[in-house]
Amino acid sequence: MPLAPLTDPPSRVERLRRLSVGLPLATFLGSALMACNVVQTASLAVKPLSRHAFRRINRETADTWWGLCVTAAERLHDTRIIVTGDHVPPLENAVIVANHQQMPDITLLMQFARTKGRLGDLKWFVKKALKYVPGVGWGMVFLDCLFVERRWTDDQEAITRTFARIVNDRVPLWLVSFVEGTRVSPEKLAAAQAFARERGLTPPAHVLIPRTKGFVASVQGLRSHIDAVYDVTIGYEEGVPSLWQYVQGLVTRGHLHVRRYPVAELPEDPQDLATWLLDRFREKDALLAHYYQHGAFPTGPGANSERRPG
Repeated sequence: MPLAPLTDPPSRVERLRRLSVGLPLATFLGSALMACNVVQTASLAVKPLSRHAFRRINRETADTWWGLCVTAAERLHDTRIIVTGDHVPPLENAVIVANHQQMPDITLLMQFARTKGRLGDLKWFVKKALKYVPGVGWGMVFLDCLFVERRWTDDQEAITRTFARIVNDRVPLWLVSFVEGTRVSPEKLAAAQAFARERGLTPPAHVLIPRTKGFVASVQGLRSHIDAVYDVTIGYEEGVPSLWQYVQGLVTRGHLHVRRYPVAELPEDPQDLATWLLDRFREKDALLAHYYQHGAFPTGPGANSERRPG
């Protein structure tokens, strides 16, 4: 079953103390984000002259705001990530697939990206409705993020165009895809288990069944541009936190287990590639079972590292 939600501190005094930290921080980050939107809007004046300069401005803007989020977590709250698994070289292009439990999954991936110099190069698959939300949504419009509906037929043309721009312009990227399509919950997990049984698949215990079409399109559309696919499994220690709990500093550690797969080793046939992803999520389910039993991901021959603030 999915890990239970993180509980708030029992002490009223501690809750008030956390609130006194979280509210000013959220206000500051929100104000900084709106300022970034202003810079991004102004960058439109540069786009007709140089798409490279336009993207550079927006990359640096994203790196600045996401960097503020990471710095606040690491410096103010002493939040750190423990990374195990394969060594990830810096400055390579990649597609990242990860399990999705709550919004802090995103901030932990940001912390990881900064350790590899790719924070400003993050791009995300996000719901199309977010495109019209001031702040985060508006900002992502300028970053070649992929706004998707729930139906692949509605998304395919726009995704293909975006990938063509990225490849033609040689845009540096870490493209993050939460391929389960939604955050895991007991209700959604039960539905995924029923779906698996109907199709003769092994029912998952901790993850949902991934949606393969977007992943297959990503690898096929970017194969000439990316170096690898990173399979990231995210685990929390005491419970799955909400974004607000993360902002208040209730998350001190996040665990990331990373497997790196060179793109040259991935299948080229679409059906084989879809099966490959399903196999990774069966492995991910077993990894999480080990993590919940032992409090850590299994170590292997890959390089292990720990990211501490500072």
